Amino acid sequence: MKFILGTKVNMTEYFAEDGKMHAATIVTAGPIVVTQIKNGEKDGYSAVQVGFGTKKEKNISKALMGHFAGKGLFSEVREFRMSRAEADAMNSGDTVSVDTFAAGDTVTVSGISKAKGFQGVIKRHNFKGGPRSHGQKHSERAPGSIGGGLRNRVPKGMRMGGRMGGERITVSGLKVLAVDLETNTILIAGAVPGRRGTMLEIVQK
Repeated sequence: MKFILGTKVNMTEYFAEDGKMHAATIVTAGPIVVTQIKNGEKDGYSAVQVGFGTKKEKNISKALMGHFAGKGLFSEVREFRMSRAEADAMNSGDTVSVDTFAAGDTVTVSGISKAKGFQGVIKRHNFKGGPRSHGQKHSERAPGSIGGGLRNRVPKGMRMGGRMGGERITVSGLKVLAVDLETNTILIAGAVPGRRGTMLEIVQK
């Protein structure tokens, strides 16, 4: 299992050797440091905990300072679940960098999507809206009736206006187009969740 953390930079165009153009996302990834190995006997599951990024010492609690034990001052800590054998193959303090991945790898990318605030039903749920005809005044984008016989309540799950985005999204089947060891960047085909600067989890199982 390959894994790394990174931040989204922006999207670009990538021209492959065959001359085809691919829409791609540039991700600045790693290096990450293994801060803890978790096992089934002590923690109930097998996983590797890693730290990424940097943070000022004054903004880190004493508990985390002791947990990191001189490995670094990390701004992000994440866990990757894996088999016991894979977890035992790593040691606390190990560093994982972008050279773990290579062009052609198929990866799964997870991150927090763009937050869009309060949106109406047309943008949030793809509603059609009202007719654009004579007599229509202020209800072109209104949700309309939610149905009768509901005993003065709104059923759970009813599609209405509300806050949109800002959710954890996972995109599978993305291909690594290129890896640059000098700049610690990975070029991933297609779009990944989030805005510029969003932290991403990149995994190949």
